[in-house]
Amino acid sequence: MPSLDHAPSEPSVPRRTRRGMRTRDALVAAARRIFERDGYLDARIVDIAAEAGVATGSFYTHFASKDEVFAAVLAELQDEMLHAGVSGGSRRELRRGVEDANRAYLESYRRNAALMAAMEQAAAVDRRFLQLRLQRSQAFIDRSAAAITRLQEAGLADPALDPAVTARALSAMVSRMAYVTFAADQPVPFEALVETLTRLWINALRMPQE
Repeated sequence: MPSLDHAPSEPSVPRRTRRGMRTRDALVAAARRIFERDGYLDARIVDIAAEAGVATGSFYTHFASKDEVFAAVLAELQDEMLHAGVSGGSRRELRRGVEDANRAYLESYRRNAALMAAMEQAAAVDRRFLQLRLQRSQAFIDRSAAAITRLQEAGLADPALDPAVTARALSAMVSRMAYVTFAADQPVPFEALVETLTRLWINALRMPQE
C-alpha cells in the first residue's frame, strides 16, 4: 500500500499550554460539527472559529488550513471506524466473523454518516484524502485476504479466486452500501442490510453449504 507521503498533518508545535490544548480541542470539536453540517467543500474556517468561540486568528495558531483540521477530525475517528477484520478457519467461524465485522462497521458508519459523507467529498477533490481513505481500509483487506487463503487451503472456498482482489472487492461492496444507505439517504432496514451483505460475502467465495 503506498504511503501517504504528503498527507495533511498538524503543524509541529514544540510546546503547548493547557489553554492552548483546550483551544485546539475546541477547534477540532467545532470543526467536526461544521463539516457534518456543511460538508467538506462548503465548510469555512471562519465558521469553525465562530463555532469554537475563538477569533479566526486563533485557528491559525493551531492549524494552517481547512484540510489540516479535517485531518485532525478524522484522526479522532480512526480507531472507531477501522474494520475489525475477518478471521476464522471454518465456514461457521468465517460466517460469524464476517457478520460481526460487517455489523460493527455499519453501526459505526451509521453513527458517523455525516462526517463520512464529508470525507467522500474530500477524497473526490484531494488525492491526499483519497490515499488516507484507502490506507484506513487496508488492514481489514489484509486480514480478510488471509482468512480467504486459509479457507482455500482447507477446500472451503473457490480456489480460483485471488484472495487479495476478492477481499478488496468485498470490502468495497460493504463500504459503498454503507455510504448509499446512511450518507446518501437510501435507507435499508439495518438487520436486512447486515444479513444481505454477509450472505453475499459468503456466496462470493462459493463456500459449500452445511
